[in-house]
Amino acid sequence: MLYTELLQLWDESVQAVDTQDWQGALAKLEQIREPTTRTLFNAASAHLALGQLEQALKALDLTIAKDERLAVGFFQRAAVMMQVDRLEEALSDCIWAQKHMRGNTVIDYRQLGLRFKLYSWQVLYNAAVVYCRMGQWEQAREVLLSASQEGGASRGGNIEVALDCILQEEVLAPLFVPEGTVFRPRKQDLEQLQQRDFLGKAKVICSVIPNDDFGGFEPLRLQKPGFYEPKVDGAQDSRYMRVQTPYMARGPGQVTVPGGAMVFLFREEDRDGMATVIYDGQRGLLPVSILQPADIKTFKGKKENRVPSGIPLPPGLKPPTRPPQVPFISDTPPPSYTTATHTQLPASEPPRYTASEQNTGSPQGAKEGSVVVKVHYTYTVAVSVPADLQYHELKERIAQKLGQSAAQLRLRYKKHGSQVLLPLCDQDEPGHTVQEVAEAGRATLWCQREDSLANRAILYQMVALYEYTAQGPEDLEFSEGDTIDILGEVNEEWLEGHCAGNIGIFPSCFAYRENTNITQSHGL
Repeated sequence: MLYTELLQLWDESVQAVDTQDWQGALAKLEQIREPTTRTLFNAASAHLALGQLEQALKALDLTIAKDERLAVGFFQRAAVMMQVDRLEEALSDCIWAQKHMRGNTVIDYRQLGLRFKLYSWQVLYNAAVVYCRMGQWEQAREVLLSASQEGGASRGGNIEVALDCILQEEVLAPLFVPEGTVFRPRKQDLEQLQQRDFLGKAKVICSVIPNDDFGGFEPLRLQKPGFYEPKVDGAQDSRYMRVQTPYMARGPGQVTVPGGAMVFLFREEDRDGMATVIYDGQRGLLPVSILQPADIKTFKGKKENRVPSGIPLPPGLKPPTRPPQVPFISDTPPPSYTTATHTQLPASEPPRYTASEQNTGSPQGAKEGSVVVKVHYTYTVAVSVPADLQYHELKERIAQKLGQSAAQLRLRYKKHGSQVLLPLCDQDEPGHTVQEVAEAGRATLWCQREDSLANRAILYQMVALYEYTAQGPEDLEFSEGDTIDILGEVNEEWLEGHCAGNIGIFPSCFAYRENTNITQSHGL
């Protein structure tokens, strides 16, 4: 069955419900060959209005069979069960309705087309009604007391009145979804049922022919030179005029033009000494005495000096082109990755020091025989350590500085002229000192927590060419110049990597790989 046919019958049944034509509503709903949860609920409401309880129960059974989590369906069926004295099943439906409330105080069904709010206290109230009919008055009182603790509007004094009735052992009436409250189709869907003429009728927006009202389709017609793009042969005189003095409109049909402006002569002089001109998209009258022919030089194949007409010309400047990409032939990283704080010297040129540094043999701020270690974490810290300090002792000091456990930290460094982060071998190769990774009394390390790797092996490393913003929860986000640990290859275009404590996938074209091979595992 087409969805449009279902919408049509559904809407017609709702219109019948609004006029309380219950039989007409049922007749429309029965024509739906593939009923939905909402149309079955509407059929049950129509049977209830006619007093047909058994048919209403069958319709509600089908409703719940199609949607086993529809709390309002269980609520309505529990009320009908009480009408036919099936109290055990009614109590079971109340329990299921309360369960499918999922701890919410209220469920608003307007998003589904039902103008009804089901409150938790209403479900508890019907459960109390079941206990009343079963003669369990104390249990009914306890349920009503718990219902009085529930929040929600429209409760009023119903709970207090019900408690007084229970004390007098009077049977309570169950609550129903109000009569005539049914599921309605969306207004946006109903608007799509109306036929629309998407092509429409052709209408003239702009034409070079004066007073053109053509509105059909036919072969091209011969057209005369128009207002805004006049066709003038080179042998003919130009029809552009320059206004010698400013002119203010003094009568109907005249146009105001500043001095020195360029206008197009649309019609020759009339008896009153006025000429019809085009200026700034407007047609009006100007005295011929203030008009002077404009000297316009035209060039073959070029339109740079074309005088603007009534329609403004596009801007003459061209948009800037994208900067060319620098190909990476050698192992040297792109210029944007170079550290902004200092310039790296060529390999053949020795480092230059200031006079104080030549005398002391160490950089400013560092003691003799010590190394200043800068550590990049989620923030940057600096520590001064002895030059002969071993890697594992350095790791302990950095962990103490960061307030983290040394076993969960991973230290890496970069070789001179490389962007690949290499791990410090503090466990497999003891005896290495900080001096081995220091240059001129300084060393830069990168630190991160390694618990997110979960013993994953690092195949190799890549350097980010561009910034990549995650498009989904499975993506890996990084910035330009970041080093990415490659954990796996999804396919030819996507890789799985680790960066800044996060694991995800990213396009391989966003990073490049240096010649240095990294085959060490997570334990390094």
